[in-house]
Amino acid sequence: MRGDPRKLTQRGMLSGMGFGGKAGTRAATRLPPDVHRSVRRYLQLADRLLPGRVVGFHLVGSVALGAYRRGRSDIDFVATVDGDLSDADLRRVRMVQVGAGARTTARAVAARRFSLPGTCNGVYVRADDLPRPVTEIVPLASHVGHEFQAGRGFDVNPVQWTTLARHGVAVRGPEPARLGLDPQPELLRRWNLDNLAAYWVPWAEATHRRVGPRWRAMPRWSTAWGALGAPRLLHTIATGDVISKEEAGERSKASLDPAHHAIVDEGLAWWRDEPADPRFADVGVRAAATANVVLAVAEAARAL
Repeated sequence: MRGDPRKLTQRGMLSGMGFGGKAGTRAATRLPPDVHRSVRRYLQLADRLLPGRVVGFHLVGSVALGAYRRGRSDIDFVATVDGDLSDADLRRVRMVQVGAGARTTARAVAARRFSLPGTCNGVYVRADDLPRPVTEIVPLASHVGHEFQAGRGFDVNPVQWTTLARHGVAVRGPEPARLGLDPQPELLRRWNLDNLAAYWVPWAEATHRRVGPRWRAMPRWSTAWGALGAPRLLHTIATGDVISKEEAGERSKASLDPAHHAIVDEGLAWWRDEPADPRFADVGVRAAATANVVLAVAEAARAL
């Protein structure tokens, strides 16, 4: 990063719209309106509670990949700060999370939903650490939904850093190409294989065990999570590229057995706010089919 971003004034950082600098101005013009509002609110709270500390704010995830869907997608970000965060600073980050997500939480409670689409979820890292290999960066904090972690952040990984480097949207700070990022592409395939083995296969096996009375309340979004989420990893393992869940679901049908296509389409239907497939009206049937497609993806990935 060039120059000393700490010299920016608070007025300059907010730039009238809650963003900052030329990159932020360009980003604001291409963000969906609800993303613009949520990010603006988040940064206003961050600047109030941590004045001058948040020197970079880049959007990743579905927003960066051009696949954001209102009412379905989260708003994922990587925030950079000038130095370490003290215990008091971490408490303030937690306050930003709670304050910025209050409206989303209220809407979810009113609608009796457990997921929180439209929430700003992200990770905080030191600005000086950005040029380091991603697996050597120690996150300062992260939050997803209601969860907050100090000193940890799953999204500091080769997949998210690849997304940031290739597609990231600069709301505050330099464009990603000027950040000197090292996503460690040589680790991308291995990281995804390990993620399938450590998270997705156990998730599918646990889903199979729970099918029955205990699994009657499996929300429909869980089908989209599994039937679209796991194929994303398969695509990255095969090509080295990172794509959205929606695109991964469509592409997966070219490589998966046709027996799995219906549950992938059901995941896509949820993502697109379309009616449910009556073949999956029984939650146990839907849960088992979701688990099966995840296991099929893992098997296909191991064969590559």
